[in-house]
Amino acid sequence: MRWLTAFRHKQPKNKLQAIVDNIPATPEPLIESFAERMAWLRTELDRCSDVVFREFTTESGVPGAVVFLQGMVDRMLFEIIVENGLQQLGTERPEAELAERISGLPGLPISSIMQTLSLTQALQLLLEGQMLMLLEGLKFIQIFPIRKIEKRAISEPTNEPVIRGPRESFVEDLETNITMIRRRIKHPALKTERLKFGTYTQTDVLLVYIDGICKKELIDEVKLRLGRIETDGVLAASYLEEYIEDNPYSPFPQLQTTERPDTVSAALLEGRIAILVDGTPMPILAPATMFMFLQSAEDYYERYIAATWIRWIRYFFLLISLMSPSIYVAVITFHPEMLPPNLLITVAAAREGIPFPAFVEAMLMEITFEALREGGLRIPKAIGQTISIIGALIIGQAAVEAGIVSAPMVIIVSLTGIASFVIPNYSFGLTIRLLRFPFMLLAGMFGMFGIVVSIFIIYLHLLGLRSFGTPYLAPTVPLRVKELKDVIVRAPWWKMSSRPVLFGTQGGTRQAVTHRPEVPKDWEGD
Repeated sequence: MRWLTAFRHKQPKNKLQAIVDNIPATPEPLIESFAERMAWLRTELDRCSDVVFREFTTESGVPGAVVFLQGMVDRMLFEIIVENGLQQLGTERPEAELAERISGLPGLPISSIMQTLSLTQALQLLLEGQMLMLLEGLKFIQIFPIRKIEKRAISEPTNEPVIRGPRESFVEDLETNITMIRRRIKHPALKTERLKFGTYTQTDVLLVYIDGICKKELIDEVKLRLGRIETDGVLAASYLEEYIEDNPYSPFPQLQTTERPDTVSAALLEGRIAILVDGTPMPILAPATMFMFLQSAEDYYERYIAATWIRWIRYFFLLISLMSPSIYVAVITFHPEMLPPNLLITVAAAREGIPFPAFVEAMLMEITFEALREGGLRIPKAIGQTISIIGALIIGQAAVEAGIVSAPMVIIVSLTGIASFVIPNYSFGLTIRLLRFPFMLLAGMFGMFGIVVSIFIIYLHLLGLRSFGTPYLAPTVPLRVKELKDVIVRAPWWKMSSRPVLFGTQGGTRQAVTHRPEVPKDWEGD
């Protein structure tokens, strides 16, 4: 693991420690005067029209103020706190009296109120939606967690649907997402470490792992890579993904993303680590191998025989999606003798009068199909799918009748497009769509020899690819026979007794038995 050691030596230790320990980068002003605190906050929040400064005077004449962001607090609870809790404070023992009054208010336990001397920390909590309370004579700034923002309800997964299994997906709210994982893994070994990224966005990020299954080496490696990130903002998980992946110039995704809480929970139980980003319903899973991108949640909810058959179909159509246009171009251009005579005559008759060579014809059709696919995504959903399908049919039929392309080419491109939808992971499917074009280019230049060279180049690239120290082709390269039970096939659950061996995982046993418990022979039912 020499490359990991070299990577660690490049890390800015002080910056990393600040991010991991959540230490502010600038000195924090420690001001205890009420007037000076209010002046500092007004200066920092100058020209922020959505910030509300509501000053008041208690019944005993003590000046105070609450500061909050309009639209991000529970207004009903806010009115209860101000009217019944704050304005009735006395001049003596304000902290103890505040605790007594707040403890009796409905919906706000006293244990949920935080205190701080730091104006910087108080300002950050204010911008996250909390309410600040400042009072003359009160040493600490009180922070009331009455944040209330609108968020999307939990719905069914749109990109990873299943017939059997859970029907819920992650949302943009970080607390909701971690709650869905906690509902599935009810064990104190499930650890969550909170980090912040982005100078201006201050985006919350959670590192989630199971202590004892996920090794400390993987956790430290993830933190080290995150520690070198210095950016103005992080608005999605993809920002972090591009910073921490091993080979940023590879077309292949090296980190897995999913919208399913059950998939994340299963990955955690394998010893992997999840990175949840606030505002993103797609957590990152690390490490990842190529075969993980070809697995679907449906594989583990159907019986293993059906799941294995579907997996074989998936691998077959992966090859169809990648190589069918290039094979057609190579055969038509250089190797027509590979076709049976009757089929060769049919194809030749269909291509009679076509003004373009097979390579140009294939490129035109593939680019047109990609445009239709992207257009279908951008058009409103009510008509997008209909227009994309009808558009493909109309354009294909018109192109054939006009003599621009041949009917066999339309069939090949249509079959390729259908095959690309079989790949369950969108990012990996996008990579296959991208690689299809250099395959066609080399096939148009060198025939089948160009296709073989393309496969060889991609295979060499995959051999050198890593995901947090894990070989991208594991467990086939290096070969681990025991782990093939969840790659080419999906073995029954009672056969998968051990966890996959990945970098930073403990491996080990996940269940006590390695065979299916037998039904007693003398059992006859009721």
